[in-house]
Amino acid sequence: MQQSAVPELAHTRTRPIHWVATATALAGVVALSSVVRPEPATAVQPAPGSHGRPAAAPPSTTGVDFPLDCGPVKAVVVKEATGDLDGDDRPETVAVVHCDAPMGTPPDGVYVLTRGADGRTARVVATLVRPEERLTVTEFGIRARGVSATLLGYSSDAVPSCCPDTRTPATWRWNGNAFVRSTPAGAHSV
Repeated sequence: MQQSAVPELAHTRTRPIHWVATATALAGVVALSSVVRPEPATAVQPAPGSHGRPAAAPPSTTGVDFPLDCGPVKAVVVKEATGDLDGDDRPETVAVVHCDAPMGTPPDGVYVLTRGADGRTARVVATLVRPEERLTVTEFGIRARGVSATLLGYSSDAVPSCCPDTRTPATWRWNGNAFVRSTPAGAHSV
């Protein structure tokens, strides 16, 4: 057996003092990390046109008084999506809301929310679908600065509320003054 040309190093054998030193150093790092904290990291990229400014938080649906008469039951938000619909680098929230009815399929309302003047509270600025239209919203989302949804409805008042018999895709886009609805040609189906 050939002898090593390098003499044995003292640190190759662990002794109790090594464990104590390691534990002390680790405790020091943990204690220091609880005092010195970096800024929280985010994985959010700046929105196009935001010039590196941090994106504003979208309006919350919590506590919003939706223009929906539910009588003794409460209004519930069943779907929501956020995005910058008007190009101002501040997100809006679009909410699908209906009454929390104990039976049946209550009609949906679709509302656009933005931040109020105080910058904290949300307020309804547009109604895209009124509950009086007796529509149910499916396949809902925001794409390319437009609100897209599939609307299930009724061809006549004789159709029972349980069984919508029409299906219509719809998209709403902000034109600078109002949200304008478009429906592809021939999109109504029964």
